[in-house]
Amino acid sequence: MTGRIIDGKAFAASLRARVQEETAKLKAAHGIVPGLATVLVGNDPASEVYVRNKGKTAEAIGFKSFHYALPENAPEAEVLARVKALNDDKAVHGILVQMPLPKQVREAAVLDLLDPAKDVDALTATNAGLLVSGRAQIVSCTPMGMMMLLKEYVGDISGLNALVIGRSLLFGKPAAQLLLAANATVTMAHSRSRDLPGLCRAADILVAAIGKPHFVQGDWVKPGATVIDVGINRVDAGEGKTKIVGDVDYEAAVKIAGAITPVPGGIGATTIVNLMRNTLIAACLQSGLPVPAI
Repeated sequence: MTGRIIDGKAFAASLRARVQEETAKLKAAHGIVPGLATVLVGNDPASEVYVRNKGKTAEAIGFKSFHYALPENAPEAEVLARVKALNDDKAVHGILVQMPLPKQVREAAVLDLLDPAKDVDALTATNAGLLVSGRAQIVSCTPMGMMMLLKEYVGDISGLNALVIGRSLLFGKPAAQLLLAANATVTMAHSRSRDLPGLCRAADILVAAIGKPHFVQGDWVKPGATVIDVGINRVDAGEGKTKIVGDVDYEAAVKIAGAITPVPGGIGATTIVNLMRNTLIAACLQSGLPVPAI
């Protein structure tokens, strides 16, 4: 048996088209153009690529894109001043401060200042609390992508056993809350969990988000389970080349799983598009307009 491949790229392309269509409608009907601002502190090459891609996607969809690059040694006060200015800028509906930040800038200080209405990564305590209470309208991008793919490829997950490996603020914790809201029976595993292979073998939905290449072995997967691989790891491919792999041993797991996301081309493809979706939602909410069903 070979598992069904969950095509995140195709789904992301469809979602992007819907976001672009709703953006055009918003501009035509109300003269509102969603604005996304990105803040990058330092010159980490990977972060520069991510931020550049976000800006290009925003402009292609029809958003206004604002980018602010601060030096690696920028004091915390300078970063906070930029966030405060963006909070007050009515042309900006979404703000993304690229993580990680240099050691002199406290992540908590930035998130505490960031306006929750413009927090399109849904990292502030306010948005985390709204998610727990079931009232969130802006949800973390990658976890939201996971739920969209599960709905598209699995359907109703009520009563299924879901295991989330990883407890990060960016993915693990919001992913568990979203699965719980969909009536799955959720277990969270982490570095201190006992008998992780056993926990995996009991999971109907196995979500790996730990940042360790090929950590989840093929024989850990329950036959017919749905595997969502969130990992993005660069490894040596020989001859001076590298390649991107996930947290799951894909070649082994695909022979056992009922459905599985590849890396690349799986859940990661949905992340930037969901950032655009969140920015569109934020623009509608800030303007007192109904949120489109996308």
